Amino acid sequence: MKRLDQKLANILKGSNSASDFIIADAKDADMAFGITAPGPQSGACRHGYNESEGCWKTLDDYLNQIRDVIRQGIVDIMLLSASNLERLAIREKLFEHSPITPAARANDTSDIWVVRGGKYPTHHPSRSFRTATIDHIKYGRLTDDHRAPHLGADLGLYSITFTNDIDWDHKALSDFHDFRIEAERKRFRYFLEVFNPNVDPGIPDKKVAAFLNDHIVRALAGVTEVGRPIFLKIPYNGPGPLEELASYDRRLIVGILGGSAGTTLDAFQLIHDAQKHGAKVALFGRKINLSEHPLAFIELLRRVVDGEVAPVEGVKVYHNILAKFGIKPHRTLQQDLQLTPNKMSYR
Repeated sequence: MKRLDQKLANILKGSNSASDFIIADAKDADMAFGITAPGPQSGACRHGYNESEGCWKTLDDYLNQIRDVIRQGIVDIMLLSASNLERLAIREKLFEHSPITPAARANDTSDIWVVRGGKYPTHHPSRSFRTATIDHIKYGRLTDDHRAPHLGADLGLYSITFTNDIDWDHKALSDFHDFRIEAERKRFRYFLEVFNPNVDPGIPDKKVAAFLNDHIVRALAGVTEVGRPIFLKIPYNGPGPLEELASYDRRLIVGILGGSAGTTLDAFQLIHDAQKHGAKVALFGRKINLSEHPLAFIELLRRVVDGEVAPVEGVKVYHNILAKFGIKPHRTLQQDLQLTPNKMSYR
């Protein structure tokens, strides 16, 4: 049994133990950002130089960081694009003896098409779209033989964004229905990512969190157990909305997403506050990937969750680690101990 499965079982039995809190590393950014997904390259540009934007790490750099995180073994889920899952899980078999559960992004809605020069995430209501297929995620190929050895992943992330536009929300829910039916037939598990509206929904900011909560509960009310997500991934819209959703149905495990990189205190305080107010899962992508030392960052996230260090103390410990390894921090300690103002975002 993978560590994720044991933790999910414990949570559904009522566990509030910090040791059962689930941490995921979201390394599926290539399905959103394209070339810039691995992050900026430091030092002299090796390739891919753009005079106005600098240069970027390569896919090999990205894959090497993923391999390092898998070897570290602290996170519970590694979320990948289907192509990278095929490379690391099917070809390299890196998850066979790992406690980490591999997963793949099962759809890529238009509000994550964050390409340079693009305006999809902010100018158009989210439209549903799927590049990956369930068979390709599970086996790396199309197959009707479900006795084939499981080599890829039996877990995926499905994303949906409600915009308060009847046509686009109807289409999104119709496609979600089709995905659930296929997933049930192919014995494929998923967790459900629900973003805040990516465009102005025509309601006050203070009602966006309630809009999100109601849509989640309403959309899943007609879904029987076999077709329900194993947990949710949502924005942290504050303690009240999180507690409301987390307490509504204890079978519905609520997790939060990390969002933009921000300061180190942003990350540590977010996971601390989310855990305090009912979240059982945290999925951090850019916060881990763009940190100075991803492995140390992950270790401190775990220590904050386990109550070994408080968020502020965690930032100080992290900077001490950077100094020990001679790594120049992105920000001074004083700057890194600041919280970024949390403004309501439609994404």
